[in-house]
Amino acid sequence: MAGSDPRGLPLTLFPPPPRPPADALTPARLVTHEHFTPGDHVVIIKGAFRGELVGQEMTVVAPSWHTPTDEAGWRLRNPRGGEHSYVTAHPRYMIHTDRYCPDCTGFFRSLSQALLPRMPESQQTVDGGWYYQTTLDQLVHTADLGNSR
Repeated sequence: MAGSDPRGLPLTLFPPPPRPPADALTPARLVTHEHFTPGDHVVIIKGAFRGELVGQEMTVVAPSWHTPTDEAGWRLRNPRGGEHSYVTAHPRYMIHTDRYCPDCTGFFRSLSQALLPRMPESQQTVDGGWYYQTTLDQLVHTADLGNSR
């Protein structure tokens, strides 16, 4: 449907650009704090690139309280994090990368099947917009914003 602006010039309405799908799997994931240990290498999936999920690779450092969820979390070291080299994340956000882990492998496959078919196509990395970082360097999933469990 087209209209006109105040000067009488025709306007064309374009559909909004495609947006990444919501991630409903991560908030529902059941994984214990004990599933991870200091020294583990993990990834937090943040988007996609050329049909593959991508994320930030980090190392588990120490237990740390995850304030946004009011649950036990992990302090992670991001070697490319600059001023924010250390963040705290909830275990359900994390996926093992340094060893075979059936739970993490299954979760990654589920994420891939649910999110990749609905991700916008791009030759650049598409940020899913699923995470925010608080001023206290707490990484929080959008589903956990403002919600204590």
